[in-house]
Amino acid sequence: MKSAVETLNPTRVRLTVEVPFEELKPSLDAAYKKINQQVTVPGFRKGKIPARVIDQRFGRGAVLEEAVNDALPKFYSEAVSEGELNPLGQPEVDITELKDNELLAFTAEVDVRPTLEIPDYSGIEVEVDAVEVSDEDVEKSVEQLRERFASTAPVERAAAEGDVLTIDLEAKVDGEVLEDGVAQGVSYTIGSGELLDGIDEAVTGLEAGGSATFTSELKGGSAAGREAEVKVDVTAVQARELPELDDEFAQLASEFDTLEELKADSRRRLEEGKKYEQATQAQEKVLDALIELVEVPIPEKLLEDEVRTRKHNLENHQLGQMGLTLDSYLKIQEKTAEEFDAELKQQAEKGIKTQFILDELVNKEQLSVGQEELTEHLMRRAQSSGMSPDQFAQAVVEGGQVPMLVGEVARGKALAVVVEAATVKDTNGEVVDLDDEDETAETVEAESAEAPAAESTGDKPEA
Repeated sequence: MKSAVETLNPTRVRLTVEVPFEELKPSLDAAYKKINQQVTVPGFRKGKIPARVIDQRFGRGAVLEEAVNDALPKFYSEAVSEGELNPLGQPEVDITELKDNELLAFTAEVDVRPTLEIPDYSGIEVEVDAVEVSDEDVEKSVEQLRERFASTAPVERAAAEGDVLTIDLEAKVDGEVLEDGVAQGVSYTIGSGELLDGIDEAVTGLEAGGSATFTSELKGGSAAGREAEVKVDVTAVQARELPELDDEFAQLASEFDTLEELKADSRRRLEEGKKYEQATQAQEKVLDALIELVEVPIPEKLLEDEVRTRKHNLENHQLGQMGLTLDSYLKIQEKTAEEFDAELKQQAEKGIKTQFILDELVNKEQLSVGQEELTEHLMRRAQSSGMSPDQFAQAVVEGGQVPMLVGEVARGKALAVVVEAATVKDTNGEVVDLDDEDETAETVEAESAEAPAAESTGDKPEA
């Protein structure tokens, strides 16, 4: 077999392949055997029909077509290997010549990963938020904990800010009660902002047994985004009672004996959270700076497929679970369809660029992934998916997704190399030491998981 590679553009090539006919013999034999099992010819036992009879009865062309379709994937793969290509997606194959007992020639056009030049990235400098926890932050944190230990007691008075109500709701659109617009026994805290716009004003001042009607735009359900007339009946009013902020509360709400110890622990936790946010911010900014340094041509079809996949997942999975359509979602987001499409394309481009660049860095830095690293990553992914580690691992193996997970970990390590080489300063001008932070892979997972199309290494071609 002879093959040649023609570069059509930085992300697409044309393979020209010539195969001597004798190399088709295994596929030709397999084609005769397959046809033998599928047809019946009087005078011959099934599976024992001579090749010449099959040629006479069904035509040599049918046999050749079967043989070529069987052999093409093998010859295509060999040509890809010889050309040292990294194909993306399915090739467009065209048989240019098929001479019986002489030659098979075909071309295959396919998108490929572009060759990237990674410049010196040690000069990257980014600025991140400083880790600062104020007394007000600590007080707010303790107050939130206090809220969790609040109790309620029925009161015989008008409902006010902070009260917990038990309410029944009925929503009408165009005078008709919605099938999914009725709810009973709903617990609602006035001022929480957890239900419909306008409900706070409607229920404030009502006592148990009181009713009110207000107009609001529905956030979800069958009439999401539409104006509805909502009737609310208050069946109970309860006042919230907060525990005293003292040592007794600290003992109730934590493992600490004193309120001061509880506050000190809250400050420590807040600082850890800020450090996590700082590390994540550093990764994101370093990644953005790296993308700016590297020129990355993107295959048009890959980008189209990625945009289509993202849109499909949003419409059929994320929005579907929330009872929203794309139109109602865009209305809530206050975006036009054109703005949404442009944003989706921008996100897809960034995801693909991220994957290409970090994969190139994995090769350049010769990074490998150990079993322990893969297991830790699998545990994190299982936790975020809501599955047990065993269930997630089984799904990954059965779905053939292990290489994808390995790639995610490797890209995380590649980004860590760049972050380590970069200069990261906070808003106070202090150099930030990120050595103690072990969150590098998380940003990469989020980026690369959004570009699954770039994982493809080529599908089976057919004539």
